[in-house]
Amino acid sequence: MGRTLPTVLLIDDEPHSLNSMRMALEDDFDCLLASNAAEARQMMADNYVQVILCDQRMPGGTGVEFLSEVREQWPETVRIIITGYTEPNDMIAAINEAGIYQFVTKPWHPEQLLMVARGAAKLFQLTRDHDRMTLEARYLQNTAETKLEKQRAALREGLGFENVLRAPNSPINHVIDMARQYASFDVPALLVGEPGVGKVQIARAMHYTSLRSERPFFELNCAGLSDQMIQAELFGAKRGALPGLNSNKIGLLQKTDRGTLFLNGVDTLSPKLQIELLRVVQEGAFQPIGGHETLTTNTRLLSGSHVDLRAAVADGKFRPDLYYALSTAEILVPPLRARPGDIAVMAQHILFDVAQEHGKTVHGISEPALEFLENYDWPGNTRELENEVTRMMIFAQDRVLGPELISRHILQADPSNEGADRRADQVLTGDGSLKDRVELIEMRILRETLTRLRWNKSRAAAELGLSRVGLRAKLDRYGITQPQRQEH
Repeated sequence: MGRTLPTVLLIDDEPHSLNSMRMALEDDFDCLLASNAAEARQMMADNYVQVILCDQRMPGGTGVEFLSEVREQWPETVRIIITGYTEPNDMIAAINEAGIYQFVTKPWHPEQLLMVARGAAKLFQLTRDHDRMTLEARYLQNTAETKLEKQRAALREGLGFENVLRAPNSPINHVIDMARQYASFDVPALLVGEPGVGKVQIARAMHYTSLRSERPFFELNCAGLSDQMIQAELFGAKRGALPGLNSNKIGLLQKTDRGTLFLNGVDTLSPKLQIELLRVVQEGAFQPIGGHETLTTNTRLLSGSHVDLRAAVADGKFRPDLYYALSTAEILVPPLRARPGDIAVMAQHILFDVAQEHGKTVHGISEPALEFLENYDWPGNTRELENEVTRMMIFAQDRVLGPELISRHILQADPSNEGADRRADQVLTGDGSLKDRVELIEMRILRETLTRLRWNKSRAAAELGLSRVGLRAKLDRYGITQPQRQEH
């Protein structure tokens, strides 16, 4: 039995643009097409429409004017405007007049449009699940922020499981399913993974999927902090207990009462702090610095570790009773190098985000460039990928980013089905004859130089101090050929 697709209404007076939107969304949505406001009104009256994507330029009016009408008659339908203009006055007018959920600026990318539409459909469903509250509530003054509004805000900020970027068959799908299951049960959970793999994002998604979602979520990374700093942040401190503290400091355990605290880097805690944390987990009790009274908290504790705590327990570096108290649920988050199929999806999404943030128009990353990105080990995980894509965007001259923009150490990895060949990094300390080791370095330098110079062999030969004949001979010797995959 097939699943029922959400319905999206696409409005544009240009048939080519309308068809492009349909092609981008039709796998995930039931698409209705309209070329003007009159057709759109009739379709709204005859169909159960969850999301509208409307072009700002329309015959006889504007998209904002039409969506203002929609807001009055169908306030639950999530409204998105597509425009080539991003002037602040236009944006403010659209928000005030039509209650716009999000802007999509031209030229848009199919994946970008799909992500926006998916988020809008989730927002619509959230509205239905909470007694059909209308979007008008967020404009009312002097109204306390409701649970629904917090969940909507979380969704917009990318806090839900659906916003963990991954390919359809990603290895992290199992992790997400496990985290989603544990989220519904009010037990401590331990997330284990290298720095930068997304533990904070998963912990935040668990909070916003739990029954505590209306309460606060805070995160504290203990790595690199002194015991006193951690104690002050967690437990709070009385006035005068710390240098320069002229008023009482409220700790995170008080701020997150009935909410969720993600304590990252628990593997770095000192023995003294491990004992104090064990008391919090077992009794919900703690004492502020300089205080004599015992306070209690009903905080759900999610913790993160950069290393396998079982091994730390075996080595005597971590208390076994604290480990078992924290790990009622234990979730292993894989590093980026174990998720090669996800890197292209993540890189493209990161590119659109940073390009929009910096006001630069891009269409995506070329397939040859994605090959290099997918075959690199990413020891810095997501943070390193974000930095690399941002740097590529900054130096890009074309709207499609090519491999010549990629950092040299990444270009030296050979794109292949076997993944990155890391032997070049070990050549100075490894075994083998001098000839073999020098040839390995030479091969990497040739490939990196040609890729960076867009396979201009004259420029490459000049930079490397070779003749064109000499360069051609070395390429033939090492079997280095230009990638045949063409950009579209």
